[in-house]
Amino acid sequence: MREQILQQLPALLVAWHRANKRPLPWRADACAYHIWLSEIMLQQTRIEAVIPYYQRFLRELPTVEALAAVPEDRLLKLWEGLGYYSRARNLKKAATVIMEQYGGELPSTVRELKALPGIGDYTAGAIASMAFGRPEPAVDGNVLRVIARLTADDADIMLPATKKRVTQELRGVYPTGKDAGDFTEGLMELGETVCIPGGQPRCDDCPAARLCRAKALGLTDRLPVRAKAKQRKIQPRTVFLLWCNGKVALRKRPDSGLLAGMWEFPNVDGRLTVAKAKEQAQQWGCDPGVLQSVGDAVHVFTHLEWHMSGYRVECRRAGEAFVWASPDALRHEMAVPTAFRTYRDCVLQQEEAL
Repeated sequence: MREQILQQLPALLVAWHRANKRPLPWRADACAYHIWLSEIMLQQTRIEAVIPYYQRFLRELPTVEALAAVPEDRLLKLWEGLGYYSRARNLKKAATVIMEQYGGELPSTVRELKALPGIGDYTAGAIASMAFGRPEPAVDGNVLRVIARLTADDADIMLPATKKRVTQELRGVYPTGKDAGDFTEGLMELGETVCIPGGQPRCDDCPAARLCRAKALGLTDRLPVRAKAKQRKIQPRTVFLLWCNGKVALRKRPDSGLLAGMWEFPNVDGRLTVAKAKEQAQQWGCDPGVLQSVGDAVHVFTHLEWHMSGYRVECRRAGEAFVWASPDALRHEMAVPTAFRTYRDCVLQQEEAL
């Protein structure tokens, strides 16, 4: 029965997708660069949040050649707010390879695509099917959920073996040409808008409802099976907005590790009292005057949570350990990670109040 369900799925979803697809900007054409960029941006990020970034990015970097040539600081500024900045760096690295080895055109095979920095199985399958019409699946959590419910599959979708098996099964029924891309997008769309996670699926709107074993067996609330994620480590930190002569202190993070190479406000482990925070500013050579709290913020990484408290500090001396930037430079030139958005907003609001 599982094989029969999968064999019938492409025709149903291709027709459904063509009649119901949302008018998203990266669907305006089958340009491989556009598809690649959108898929990288959509990793770990909501569609609604991605759209303005995608449009702004393409206005400034409309080609692979432009992407390969952009300075890293400008690239990260264009990416600022999307998070997971290694995605942007890998885009530029891959663009450089594409210029050097493929004359500025993305390769069309999954094997060649996966050899590029930042492109894994899912993204390679998406580009190969949507841009080049190849019968290659793009299997992510949405697709795994759809297939698990359609076939009443109780295998843990977090296991690599489950993903590998589903990918192989789908490859065996995949259409070619334009149908390949529409089937890929149809599976994505079904998982995003109908066969949704964390709530009751909209079975009455599903084009494959008559095939669905989970619906027939009353198992839609139990599938897919997904192992619980490990509890994140909580790390308290204190963030400093050090001001001197109308400028705020920034520093670059190390070139490897979390938020590698990004600009940040000075910060330290732990939740410091006012007295301890003043001592820290003195150790940085900033000769602190008035300290005031600028509130708390939480940022969630994949396996870690930063629980931050912040201080605004008026300094009588600009410590040499930092780069001192105007709010205007912070707004237009220097990319600060999403983790510090609350404190970046504090700086910009302070400028507007002056």
